[in-house]
Amino acid sequence: MGTGLQFEYQLLANSIREKIQSGELRYGQRLCSIRQFAAQHQVSLNTVKSCYALLEAQGWIEAREKIGYFVRAMSSTQPLGLPEHPDFQASAREVSNLDLQIQIQNAAINSRLVQLGSIQLSPNLIPIQALRRSVQRALKHAQPEDFLYSNRQGHLSLRQALSEHWAEDGFFIPPAQIYISNGCMPALSVVLQSLTEVDNAVIVPTPNYNGQLQLLALLQRKIIEIPANTQGFDLARLEQAMQQPNAKACLLTANYQNPLGFCLSQSEKEHIAQLAATYQCVVIEDDIYAECSYAANRPLPIQYWDQAGYVVYCGSVSKSLSSAYRVGWFCLPERLQSLQAKLLLQNVSVNTPLQLGLADLIRSRAYRQHLNQLKPILKHQLQDYRQCIEQAFSGIPIGLNQPAGGYVLWLQLPECIDSIAMYDFAQQHGINIVPGLLFGEDARYNNCVRLNAGHELSDEICQAIQCLADWVRQQFRSATKNPLSVQSGSVPGLNAGVQSLH
Repeated sequence: MGTGLQFEYQLLANSIREKIQSGELRYGQRLCSIRQFAAQHQVSLNTVKSCYALLEAQGWIEAREKIGYFVRAMSSTQPLGLPEHPDFQASAREVSNLDLQIQIQNAAINSRLVQLGSIQLSPNLIPIQALRRSVQRALKHAQPEDFLYSNRQGHLSLRQALSEHWAEDGFFIPPAQIYISNGCMPALSVVLQSLTEVDNAVIVPTPNYNGQLQLLALLQRKIIEIPANTQGFDLARLEQAMQQPNAKACLLTANYQNPLGFCLSQSEKEHIAQLAATYQCVVIEDDIYAECSYAANRPLPIQYWDQAGYVVYCGSVSKSLSSAYRVGWFCLPERLQSLQAKLLLQNVSVNTPLQLGLADLIRSRAYRQHLNQLKPILKHQLQDYRQCIEQAFSGIPIGLNQPAGGYVLWLQLPECIDSIAMYDFAQQHGINIVPGLLFGEDARYNNCVRLNAGHELSDEICQAIQCLADWVRQQFRSATKNPLSVQSGSVPGLNAGVQSLH
């Protein structure tokens, strides 16, 4: 946490980690069951689950199906540290570097380059045959009215299927509150324009997904940044920000946030819902990565604890199914239903065959089967990427996140490394990355890059990572030999980097 505040599950996790480091707990040793641990320490089951989940995400323990939790073997080298992030106080401000944001985001989807930039699944992980069958089946059984102008709220069949799907995961949103959109970003755009006005401030934890920052800049909304790290962000800072008069909404991802990968505990999510109601500050929840959890059950959203109607739940299937399947949603609680007419006016109708195809995929259980198969693949794939990065960057002081879901990697490099110069080098060598400069203000993350682990770790990708590591190693050695060449707080190469992108 930004201020050093730690919750009970984090303190328990620290205690277990210290026992592993000291040798008191040995490799392969079985830990207490969740119920035994809760009874021993007189804490709730949810606290223990959060504790074990954090240790598993950090690589200290591992879960073995139907057996329990065990101390995990450490690699022969020192385990990679987690990225460190600066603490800061922030007030409402405009998003900078908009032109650079747009240019780099456009370049990140260039299919001719090695795909380490845009966060998307490999085509080999997309259930193409199941999708084809569902679309064909949906068209076969479509009604005549399905070929007319579609309902701007979305086809009832898909809204019902989504409601049933989420109920199976433990939270319920009635079909009447679900609105189908052309993906998650269009959903966020419609909601932001309906709930806020030009020059209003939106609270965001940073580093934050650059696409969201770009959207806020295009909508001429200001931001209030909250410092975040791989464990989450300080809820006390969130509360302070909610009290600022110009703060009209929060834009949060609680489950496997992009780019840090953190997953907030249930108690933190519940507290956020309570803060939203207390300060009447709407939380716009982007839950796009939740279904990419490595665990059997997906984590619950903040929306689950929303009793007062101050959480607008948003998402899509672009990260869990296919980035090309442009179907998303936003869910309007009863308290905000007065905005329905305004929202429908701005919402663009979604292709009906796509909606019907997705509804069939969900109801036929093919989507659930796909998720069950995807989770272990993503887990092992991300571990492979981390191992490749650890080997390639051997001898260089780096930090690397270890999320328990999703496939976003956040790599922190030595302070002397300029992410824009690294981006330029990568482009010249046919590699896509996204520089950390885009994920917040004041160049706080200029020595970081975001990487996509959604593709299989091929020889080509390994070679690309090694190429990047060799460049960083050269820059690092040059800077350590001549430390005065890099001034603290400067962003060397930024202007050149911007010019080269035009």
